[in-house]
Amino acid sequence: MPVSAAQPAAGPGFDLDRAWGIHPQVAVRPEPFGALLYHFGTRRLSFLKDPTLLAVVQALPEHPSARAALAASGADAAAQRRLARALATLAATDMITERTEASS
Repeated sequence: MPVSAAQPAAGPGFDLDRAWGIHPQVAVRPEPFGALLYHFGTRRLSFLKDPTLLAVVQALPEHPSARAALAASGADAAAQRRLARALATLAATDMITERTEASS
């Protein structure tokens, strides 16, 4: 399905229509600016400086797809596109991972 201007798009290798969740080895620590994500396996640290992005990341397990989590965030189309790119980056660094039926 082609992406219209109203639909968020993400980076290559990240499918918004799939189910995603926080990687089991990632700890989320809320901070006044957003949150810190620490991956115990890779020792990578990520800063989420947007409270809406943090809310979307934390809501991923509750939704059937990343697109649904973005829609539920209440963000406008431009913000959803920005958040989708951020989710793609988090997926590329294994902070979030695609959920399977067994891990849902």
